[in-house]
Amino acid sequence: MSLTRDDIATWLINLRRAEERRAQMLPRLDALGLPYEIFEAVDGRAEADALAHTVDRAAFERNTGGALLPGKIGCYHSHLRVWQKLVDSGRPAALILEDDVVFHDDFLTALDTALAAADHWDAIRFNAIRAKLPVPQGTAGDYTINAYVGPFTGNGAYLIKREVAQRLLPGLLPMTRPLDHELNRFFVHDYRQRGLEPWPSHIDDAGESQITGRAFGDVRKFSTRERLPYYRLKAGNYARRLAYLARTGAWPGSKRPLPHAAR
Repeated sequence: MSLTRDDIATWLINLRRAEERRAQMLPRLDALGLPYEIFEAVDGRAEADALAHTVDRAAFERNTGGALLPGKIGCYHSHLRVWQKLVDSGRPAALILEDDVVFHDDFLTALDTALAAADHWDAIRFNAIRAKLPVPQGTAGDYTINAYVGPFTGNGAYLIKREVAQRLLPGLLPMTRPLDHELNRFFVHDYRQRGLEPWPSHIDDAGESQITGRAFGDVRKFSTRERLPYYRLKAGNYARRLAYLARTGAWPGSKRPLPHAAR
């Protein structure tokens, strides 16, 4: 499969009340020349009570070692709802953006490269918060498509295929961890999660997160003793990811050019 920009939809996730972020993002998107739609984000604060039944709070706190924030719920549901919009659209894939992404000069080149290499991923990220222990799957143009044994988090800018979103959606509720942590369990969901490096974008929220507050001020981590289940789970996930990558042929990896991926 090879895709082009004409094949995809592009959605920018933005809270209605986050007017300053929207004002920053629109010129950035206009400069790219990509057709896009603004997708109104789920306001976790306003809808916390309505969405409470969709969250397993005890599991979330056990899996993350910290308190559940309303913004986490809103972020999770925002992505799930835009995935559903992709499913309903019939488009083969979508570019999904959060409203604090900064595009590098090569972003469109990277996007075209990833689309041409669509045979080699199910979802592919263009930036990350963490991307530990990359396993090269091959090169595409000036980029390397990586799988990851370590934590690979952040949903600031990524492509996802419609068929994958459709298959994963029914298994993503109740919420038991942040979405990027859930998607890092590709060994459970059986899909190819990849990253395109060097990253053609990055996240800059100026220290003011809609989810974790200013300078992470709303985050509350539990005591070390209370976090022991989280540490055990985190350590075990390295082994689970490695085993899955080995089982599916993604380990030990390769730096060779990927077939049908050149632009």
